[in-house]
Amino acid sequence: MRWRDGVELVVLAALWGASFLFMRAGVGEFGPIALIEVRLAVAALFLLPILVWQHGLHEFGRHLPALAVVGTTNSLLPFVLFAFALQSITAGLGAILNATAPLFGALIAWAWLGDRLVWPRWVGLAVGFAGVAILIWDRASFRDGGSGWALAASLAASVLYGLSASITKRHLGGVSPLTTATGSQVTAALLLAPAAIVSWPSTAPSAAAWAGVVTLGIASTGMAYVLYFRLIAHVGPAKAIAVTFVVPAFGMVWGSLFLGEPVTTRMLAGCAVIVAGTALATGFIGARGVSAAAVRASR
Repeated sequence: MRWRDGVELVVLAALWGASFLFMRAGVGEFGPIALIEVRLAVAALFLLPILVWQHGLHEFGRHLPALAVVGTTNSLLPFVLFAFALQSITAGLGAILNATAPLFGALIAWAWLGDRLVWPRWVGLAVGFAGVAILIWDRASFRDGGSGWALAASLAASVLYGLSASITKRHLGGVSPLTTATGSQVTAALLLAPAAIVSWPSTAPSAAAWAGVVTLGIASTGMAYVLYFRLIAHVGPAKAIAVTFVVPAFGMVWGSLFLGEPVTTRMLAGCAVIVAGTALATGFIGARGVSAAAVRASR
């Protein structure tokens, strides 16, 4: 990997890690649904001109139904679930739980697509889910004031990312990543729009909240996708998946720096165990070849 590719990988991890900061900072004023509608719409408006420039509209139209399904499972639902969760948990914890997506992706690909899981990958799954247990042990209370529903929503979002990776592999395998990304954002924004109109906040969000969510859409979604495409093209998906292991660190750093969130020993331990398990389960350690869909399941 060239030094420039390494820099882009770190920048991508920083942008994806910052998405949890922006969601947590803005969800109080927008609410989960309106916040994500703005994120999706901004990202779609950012990516669509690039797709037009690359002459990808015809491919977009041919695969519209599958793109709508991927937009729902890879953007609309998991984004809303994480926005809901971040009303109760820290940005750092959200970023760590997001890192479990490749674990669910590997398990779903094995059960649905028949992907082979050799014993080191089974060990990785066990290790990764042990890391989840470390994180949520004695936190998953569903009583008033507990974070049980937020933790459940975060893990459900990660399951959807994993499911979307298999859907993408099965139905959009020959479609360019730019078309998949743009199509998923456009369709997700259109599908969520009615709910966003109904749930739009009665009190106008502040200028700071608007600036944060627009930055979320442009930087942490649109620009992040562009960097992701470049990495896939330059170093391949097997190396690009390394971004998955760095995102939780940035999620914790941004949350601590800008929101004053604590970084606990349990968070660090759980993060380390999940990352180690993910590296084994995805084949980054001990096996060759990782699909681009596995990388897409990491946000």
